[in-house]
Amino acid sequence: MMTHVKGKRRYDSAGRRAQARRSREEILDVAERRFLADGYAATTIVAVAAEAEVSVETIYKAFGGKSGLVRAIYERGLTGREPVPAYRRSDDMRAHETDPETIMRRWGLLTAEVASVVTPIRLLMRSAAATDPDVSAVLEDSDAERLTRMSHHARFLGERGYLRDGVTVAEATDILWTCSSVEIYELLVLKRGWSPQRFADFIADFMIASLLPDSEQNGRASGEPLPDDQ
Repeated sequence: MMTHVKGKRRYDSAGRRAQARRSREEILDVAERRFLADGYAATTIVAVAAEAEVSVETIYKAFGGKSGLVRAIYERGLTGREPVPAYRRSDDMRAHETDPETIMRRWGLLTAEVASVVTPIRLLMRSAAATDPDVSAVLEDSDAERLTRMSHHARFLGERGYLRDGVTVAEATDILWTCSSVEIYELLVLKRGWSPQRFADFIADFMIASLLPDSEQNGRASGEPLPDDQ
């Protein structure tokens, strides 16, 4: 009897957690649609709750209000479009890949993928931040978190010996932080009509040219004779 009850409780608990996850995703889906269609100021918690078929209290308890919804939508977007989060795919790739140019190419693809998801909500955040201090704080936090992430990448490049002579980890951090900004995606993809693949190639080319050794330095490092030495 007791064994049966415990099993039922485990089942019920798992079912409740799954339902809570589905409810959370539905709330975020509804909120994102309304924010992007109607704007931040015009979107209300009451409207989101009604469409998501949850109580207003549920949203406040889970997210703390509109700025919390925006933060959650943005953070969800950072995972990209695949089941495995983009940051996890990035870390796994760089742990096993030894060619720095290949690392840059894959970072370019991940940058384009994530930017295609987060740019619309990031632009909404930027607009709302002008009049809403809570959204402004979310925007600042997201910049700081991205800077920390890019610093992590830059240190990795430095420790592996991939950085070109004269490029410091601090400079590499700034370059990676710039390349991962949605502003570049906005300018080239949204305003100039570049394809995501072209954008990914551009980001990778820029990182390679800015951070990695050129062919002459590679020749010196490997001991191979350069054309002038032959």
